[in-house]
Amino acid sequence: MEATITHPAQAQQSVLRKLLNYKIGPLPLPLYLAISLITIAAALNKKLPNDMIGGFAVLMLMGFLLGEIGSKVPVLKSIGGTAILCMFVPSAMVGYKVMDPEMLKAISTTMKTANLQYFYIACLVAGSILGMNHKILIQGFMRMFIPLLIGTIAAVAAGIAVGLLFGYDPKHTFFYIVMPIIGGGIGEGILPLSIAYSEILGKPQADLVAMLVPAALLGNVVAILASGLLKRIGEKYPAVNGDGILIKTGEDRELLREQGADKPIDLSLMGAGLLIGCAFFILGSLLAPYTGIPGPILMIISAAVLKVSKIIPEKMELGAYQMYKFMSANLTFAILVGLGALFTSWNDLVKAFTPGYFIICATTVAAMVASGFFVGAWLKMYPVESAIVTACHSGLGGTGDVAILSASNRMGLMPFAQISTRIGGAAMIVLATVLMKLFH
Repeated sequence: MEATITHPAQAQQSVLRKLLNYKIGPLPLPLYLAISLITIAAALNKKLPNDMIGGFAVLMLMGFLLGEIGSKVPVLKSIGGTAILCMFVPSAMVGYKVMDPEMLKAISTTMKTANLQYFYIACLVAGSILGMNHKILIQGFMRMFIPLLIGTIAAVAAGIAVGLLFGYDPKHTFFYIVMPIIGGGIGEGILPLSIAYSEILGKPQADLVAMLVPAALLGNVVAILASGLLKRIGEKYPAVNGDGILIKTGEDRELLREQGADKPIDLSLMGAGLLIGCAFFILGSLLAPYTGIPGPILMIISAAVLKVSKIIPEKMELGAYQMYKFMSANLTFAILVGLGALFTSWNDLVKAFTPGYFIICATTVAAMVASGFFVGAWLKMYPVESAIVTACHSGLGGTGDVAILSASNRMGLMPFAQISTRIGGAAMIVLATVLMKLFH
């Protein structure tokens, strides 16, 4: 047998071919580099559009690159590395002032002025609910409150117990560490909580916000890591893995096929699906002042009611589902980059990183996730999915839900995650306010 000799020229051609065919996200490497150079040149010359055009370019380029790295690095890829890198690298870049100001301005306009994250969540909620099987939808909403309640009790007990071990006063641990973690995020949780604390204690709200934010950030980091580990557990032990389905029905694979995953893409239906997602969000905003219920919760409730009542034609439901799939596949990493750059304070995160403080935060989230896993199994839910939805109770609102679900590749659980975060968070704000009045 003759040994095959590879000539240097052939080896070089082979390497070049691999580089040309290598993809960053959906883009071949040469095209990715060309678009990156154009965007960087525009930013350096202050010609980057300060709107969604410039914002999308920066967010998607960074998202595709960090997502690619996070999915390839050993160990990191098994614990939600894509979500971790997409959120915390931009956060660090802003914290250390190494992100180009023009790029940051375009990101801010796209995320804050154009409200991209809510547009994304609206499409995800509408599409995942309308694409869901009736049985899973009804049983999922009915059963998820039990693991959420037990998980919350376990989180509070574990946080206070570990706090005692590190010399923290139980009242301080409860009000300033545990409550911010399970309060529903920054805007929906910490801001109203800080206002309530400020009125009761007579302290400046800004000082209280600075005390509350680090716990919420660290809790979210731990929830992202837990979600990535749960995905890994699900891959290793198929019996506990629902592949994105929350409730065990005995016919799960058939139900997945029913969701339209194998149906051809219809571009006109996707346009209808996009408009339906916007309409649900607008409806929630319209009804919120009259009901006292947050708009995103009303969006979920209205979508669920219309799904169960079968008012929306099946083709429209398919369009909303396909739009959800498109948004999830193409914009998740970009959204995470925006959230990291604008809503995750690197300086607050670094300041809070003392061993005792971190262990209290980690234990609080771990107790909640473990409760969700075991209680979910008892209620005939898939333990991995039940634990992930429960973990979202310690997320940074809707933005945290995106990061947590992205780490486990379970974006279809967004409606349940939003209920867990928003209803669970609102209940905690009320509880904390009442108890602060009693015990301050």
